[in-house]
Amino acid sequence: MQRRHFSLVSVLAVVAGLHVPQAAFAQDVTIGMSFPSATHGWMGAVIKNAQDQAKASGIRHVMTTASDPNKQTNDIEDLIAKNVGAVVMLPIETDAMTRAAAKLKAARIPLIIVDREVKTDDYAALIKGDNVGIGTNAAAYIGQALGGSGSVVEIIGVPASVTTQRSQGFRDAVAKSYPGLKVIASQAGDFQREKSLNVMQNLLQQHPKIDAVYTHDDEMALGVLQAIREARRTDIKVVTGAGGSKAVYKLIADKDPLMKATFIYSPLMVKDAVKVAVDVARGKAPASKVITIPASGVTADNVATLYDTKANY
Repeated sequence: MQRRHFSLVSVLAVVAGLHVPQAAFAQDVTIGMSFPSATHGWMGAVIKNAQDQAKASGIRHVMTTASDPNKQTNDIEDLIAKNVGAVVMLPIETDAMTRAAAKLKAARIPLIIVDREVKTDDYAALIKGDNVGIGTNAAAYIGQALGGSGSVVEIIGVPASVTTQRSQGFRDAVAKSYPGLKVIASQAGDFQREKSLNVMQNLLQQHPKIDAVYTHDDEMALGVLQAIREARRTDIKVVTGAGGSKAVYKLIADKDPLMKATFIYSPLMVKDAVKVAVDVARGKAPASKVITIPASGVTADNVATLYDTKANY
């Protein structure tokens, strides 16, 4: 069942046969938002973009952020209590937030999921990037850069569908097309630069020869690059990222000897999620239940067309 919210002004206007200004109609919608905590990086950009789109749409919104699944679940329960028209959620973890999705279904509040999937299809829409494609395209880039063989370290994200799919896409592509590539280590950087720096420092001590590093995220790639440079390692030929941050775009544009490629996973996708949430809250079904944004590669060949120094990520 879809939910509609009408103010007294709107009802009286309909009864009187009067025209209701768009601004008044927009304010009848309240959207709940539930995201992992962040003040910078990809997730920070997601939060800002969501707020910007809510403002542009002229709607009310309730923003919540959490650092763990328990807090995010509590946030969802609070949004249910506030009787919001729809919820835009980026799950911290897949399993825990699948249960939160069930709570929204029981409350008959439409759910729009961004980025990370849950283990149910009880949502109005899912807007995500092509996570499998990121892994597939990274394997192709690294495989070609290394001539089909070499030792690869993988720096993965948090336990979620994003991480599983990016890893699986990479490994499947390697097995199919680049069997000479060997993943010699896979460690979690949790989408954090500082943690990835520390993880990579340890991996550099454990492995005297590494040819490439496949990271699941641009922030993690930046931490990896710092570790490599501080260790003065010269064996590593290429590092890849994912996301499309302007910091990584700049490195690619400047022809950094290590940071050769990243794959688009834009935080702007959340703007589409907010737009869908507004439509759904007003009773309009989304055109597609699942929207997947292609994981296009960004290299020195095309970075000039994408690099925006004023971008918020």
